[in-house]
Amino acid sequence: MQQSTLLLPLLLLLATNSARSQPFDYPAANLSTIWTNDESLKHNVSYPDGSTIRALLLRGSFGQSFAFGFYCSTSSCTSFILCLCLVYTNSGSYITKPMQAPPQVLWSPNRSRPVREKASLHLTSNGDLILYDADSTVVWSTNTSGLAVSGLNLTLNGNLILFNRNNIPVWQSFDHLTDTLIVGQSLKLGQRLTANSSTTNSTESSLYFTLLSDGLSAFIDSNPPQMYYHSSVKGSQNITYSNGSLVFSPNGESISLPSAPSMQYMRFEFDGHLKVYSWTDASGWSIIGNVFAGSIVDDCGYPTVCGAYGICSGGQCSCPANGSTPFFDQVDGRQPNLGCKLKTPLSCQALQNHQLLTLNNVSYFNYVDSSAKIHSIKTEAACKLACLTNCPCKAAFFQYGGDISDGSCYLLTQVFSMRNNVPDVSHYNSSAYIKVQVNPSPPSLTTGERSSNLAIILGSVFGGLVVVSLVACIVLVVWRRKMASELEEDDEFDQVPGMPARFSFEELRIATENFSKKLGQGGFGSVFEGELADGVKVAVKRLDEIGQGKKEFLAEVQTIGSIHHIKLVRLIGFCAEKTYRLLVYEYMPNGSLDKWIFHASKADDLDWNTRRRIITDIAKGLSYLHEECRQRIAHLDIKPQNILLDEHFNAKVSDFGLSKLIDREQSQVMTRMRGTPGYLAPEWLTSIITEKVDIYSFGVVVMEIVCGRKNLDYSQPEESMHLVRQLQKFIQESKVEDLVDSHSHDMQLHKKEVVEIIWLAMWCLQADSSRRPLMSEVVKVLEGSISVEHELDFDFLSSTPAVAPNAKYWSDSAPMMDSVLSGPR
Repeated sequence: MQQSTLLLPLLLLLATNSARSQPFDYPAANLSTIWTNDESLKHNVSYPDGSTIRALLLRGSFGQSFAFGFYCSTSSCTSFILCLCLVYTNSGSYITKPMQAPPQVLWSPNRSRPVREKASLHLTSNGDLILYDADSTVVWSTNTSGLAVSGLNLTLNGNLILFNRNNIPVWQSFDHLTDTLIVGQSLKLGQRLTANSSTTNSTESSLYFTLLSDGLSAFIDSNPPQMYYHSSVKGSQNITYSNGSLVFSPNGESISLPSAPSMQYMRFEFDGHLKVYSWTDASGWSIIGNVFAGSIVDDCGYPTVCGAYGICSGGQCSCPANGSTPFFDQVDGRQPNLGCKLKTPLSCQALQNHQLLTLNNVSYFNYVDSSAKIHSIKTEAACKLACLTNCPCKAAFFQYGGDISDGSCYLLTQVFSMRNNVPDVSHYNSSAYIKVQVNPSPPSLTTGERSSNLAIILGSVFGGLVVVSLVACIVLVVWRRKMASELEEDDEFDQVPGMPARFSFEELRIATENFSKKLGQGGFGSVFEGELADGVKVAVKRLDEIGQGKKEFLAEVQTIGSIHHIKLVRLIGFCAEKTYRLLVYEYMPNGSLDKWIFHASKADDLDWNTRRRIITDIAKGLSYLHEECRQRIAHLDIKPQNILLDEHFNAKVSDFGLSKLIDREQSQVMTRMRGTPGYLAPEWLTSIITEKVDIYSFGVVVMEIVCGRKNLDYSQPEESMHLVRQLQKFIQESKVEDLVDSHSHDMQLHKKEVVEIIWLAMWCLQADSSRRPLMSEVVKVLEGSISVEHELDFDFLSSTPAVAPNAKYWSDSAPMMDSVLSGPR
């Protein structure tokens, strides 16, 4: 009995040691598994830097291993992200904690929305992987319920996979990028790596790295996004990260990177660098390469190095200054790299107090993007004027080589870090013109002015008597002038703050060579090619007699002149002289979209990448009108004739002649039917509309772009006459790909991608307007950040019931005049 008593502790000790010697190599999980984020999790490891990993799955081996679990970066551990990390394991596959190897976060689905202690991860019986916070709020889900998922697996190359009974991936983390690429992982066309906000803040920042049709690019997100890095490789569908290179497919080109004998990964950092990390037992994780180093020579070339409005010089940050008047303060005097702020914020209500602060030898990172410059502006004076007369413009940059009359103009709606420019090094000249607000001081009275006050008072008494005697005469004169002729009205109309540039009729007559070069007819007038005195090429629209007063015309020009976006045709100026009404627009050399997609000739054929870019440009322009202006603007006449193309086939929305302003508090408005047959949404039959009628029209235009034909084409057989109705038929017959433009070999080569865009068009064509996406969602689909909706109603033409008219649905403001806001057509 005594021997048994002595033997029991020994057996317990052996059992405990045996359990501890079990290697933690548990890479998979079955359905109906729940993990709770607390200290009860077996594999809870804290590191010397204060971070903690609570591993749920691990691919164990000696050295660096992949772990999936809850991670916190600070010793307080008040918030956690679910992550796939690299951790160091010993020969027994235990997670250890050497000083040089805290966990390296490679992927996290909730980095912008951390969870707390007692959060839980559920692998449900329906095959969905769901992350709940401690209060049972759903934070993230794979949305794979009902897709025949059999289990969860962490692969040898660090890919977290939900697989079916045939071991085929249903969902995988490799398809859902954050800020990091692992060896073997690919970046597909339109996908992004998005940087963290800082080393301690894992929320998404505004910096992203992406693969576009013309190569790799890095941007800072603004309106529009501003590029700071580009590597031109055309025709690639994806790039794959391998040890020592980034390989483009299908063309096989590559970018060389440092190779390493051990584990490595690539991270897009919070400061905009794309760095390659490698592990060595001697020093832990270290940086072995910077992908952008060959193109961006130093830190001053990155958009956030000195914060907003900051100027970088030799790694030092300062605020813009020129002369004795300080217009800027540092955001934090102790941290100059946080940027600068205007002492007086810019106000669109006081445009007369806007000035441009000249900064010589200052350049901007966005020069790398040739499409960002305003191609119609070649001179410094025109560049400055364009910014000063457009309220959203915050700065103008002018870059030129040897000829100052042939430069490049960049207009920015948001200003990030600038840098001092050394012409001998950069081989170009550059100046910045930063818009500032001047507060005029009230004039002070001089001694002479004070002494004259008494005389003024006395004189006013006598003057009052004189005024009374003159009133009758003035009334008579005014009446006679009014009755004489509208043609004799006073042309001395002072410049209204916020207006685009004002031209005289004679200036525009000379610019257009007496209106001799006609570009087109339509939209309440004719459009003529012209060239201003400073060499800027323009399109001048001469409106027909419209019976509109000068003040009303000017008021509406002021409205459209305040709208500024790179995807909208820019209104440069106007003329309101006697009965003349003219609008001056930027010149778009490739004309309207319709002549390029309806196959006038084989030479006009557009490839798939160009068509896709045009679709994206239109979506961005409409997103701005609908969601980013003070009042929502419904265009109401979206069609290929109103989409203009510049010399690089960048598309811009034109012709606002039928547009309508919608107050933010209004859900919808009632208005008379307007627009073009073939592009009208079903709800026009009720006259109660929202800006979503534009989204329906956009869907029609997308179909026309990818199919290469008009929606209503009376030259077709009767059964094919209506493209949208034909789409309904082909959906039912599972022959959607047969609609892809048969005239274009390139479109046929990209059928799979085109069909996905047709699904986007069908989402926009939903007869029920509430089921259509927002234009911002359309942009995200096109950029690859969200997926297109596939649960759709394929009856695109039936109208929805109207809401009974109510006072709140009626617009209190009149629609924009049917002529004034017309762009060049």
